[in-house]
Amino acid sequence: MLIEKSKKHLWLPFTQMKDYDKDPLMIESGNGIKLKDINGKEYYDGFSSVWLNVHGHRKKELDEAIQKQLGKIAHSTLLGMTNVPATELAETLVDISPEQLTRVFYSDSGAEAMEIALKMAFQYWKNKEQPEKEKFIAMQNGYHGDTIGAVSVGSIELYHNVYGPLMFESFKAKVPYVYRSESGDADKCRDECLAELEQLLIKHHSEIAALSIESMVQGASGMITMPEGFLAGVRQLCTQYDVLMIVDEVATGFGRTGKMFACEHENVQPDLMAAGKGLTGGYLPIAITLATEDIFQAFYDDYQTLKTFFHGHSYTGNQLGCAVAIENLRLFQLENIVEQVAAKSKLLHEQLHELTSLSHVGDIRQLGFMCGIELVQSKETKLAYPPEQRVGYQVSLKMRELGMLTRPLGDVVAFLPPLCSTTDELGAMVSIMKEAIDEVTSREC
Repeated sequence: MLIEKSKKHLWLPFTQMKDYDKDPLMIESGNGIKLKDINGKEYYDGFSSVWLNVHGHRKKELDEAIQKQLGKIAHSTLLGMTNVPATELAETLVDISPEQLTRVFYSDSGAEAMEIALKMAFQYWKNKEQPEKEKFIAMQNGYHGDTIGAVSVGSIELYHNVYGPLMFESFKAKVPYVYRSESGDADKCRDECLAELEQLLIKHHSEIAALSIESMVQGASGMITMPEGFLAGVRQLCTQYDVLMIVDEVATGFGRTGKMFACEHENVQPDLMAAGKGLTGGYLPIAITLATEDIFQAFYDDYQTLKTFFHGHSYTGNQLGCAVAIENLRLFQLENIVEQVAAKSKLLHEQLHELTSLSHVGDIRQLGFMCGIELVQSKETKLAYPPEQRVGYQVSLKMRELGMLTRPLGDVVAFLPPLCSTTDELGAMVSIMKEAIDEVTSREC
């Protein structure tokens, strides 16, 4: 039996396998925004298969793009040479990205894209003969992936503490968490965090290579949305104190927030930008690190100067992934995906507002199709549930029973539907969330 084989041989990511043994699930197929398990039960894909699906499953045009590329070649290396899809995709990416980003470096995942950005920033100052600038600023509650560099500029205790001896030290700066702040005032919270960041930069800017920050929304820490003006304020301070700004758009990029890239909400021009997830429409693992021409030129020299960026992956610039990414971005334009998300987000906001009537919904955070519903024991005091109750997890199991899949972030229910979701489908998924939250929190209170 397949389930028994999975229990015997697999080790699943971010999963306590003892939980999986009790509540196993195996997906067999998908169509549109629904998935089907091996028993024939269908589920709404309420988290876009971990935040990356755009057009739904089995999108005809994306299937055909991969099949067409297979008729030519599946993969050849990008070390010292290039290929047709990787070149064509790079041109498209530069055209749609913040205008100062002119160079594209390919990798296989968002964590790798961030790792590359960190190494580029570190070596940039070495190549510019400013070797003292070798430290980083990481944002509290930040998450950039699970490789050692990405973990070192992350700050989520649950994920990162055990690896402390492996990590390099970084300075920590606050991101406004308005719901959990003393004042609850977005402007005050923003200004206090920016003031603290400036004091850190005043003291240490001469030794800081770069600051890394998720763009507009801290995803893995609970969909913490930044108040207006914060990201732009960080950009201003990085410029003022000569520190590179690395923007992580892995989760927020490619239309998820109602802009092609979330930094566009505040017209922020990063020095380095990592992106992935939605790049191939949720089909194949391709990620990118984009850099300014100034950063690229710091590496461009005769070989004997040893300024080369010695980094790469076996599948960097894979033709199949690049081909489906090209078609994905063509569909973005043809079907007005970004504009559709922006418009449907307003209706989704109204639908999510219905959850405020529930006794244990403390906060609802949303930017585009990135949503988090924070569950609390008490609305009045914002008292959190004891971690051992695992209320968010119990809600996700109830949602599964009702026909929708997602992954909780502690006691924050994450909702990131495929970008193609219709208003009716969004409403159906919100209704499932409402029923599951109400039932579970009623018995847990």
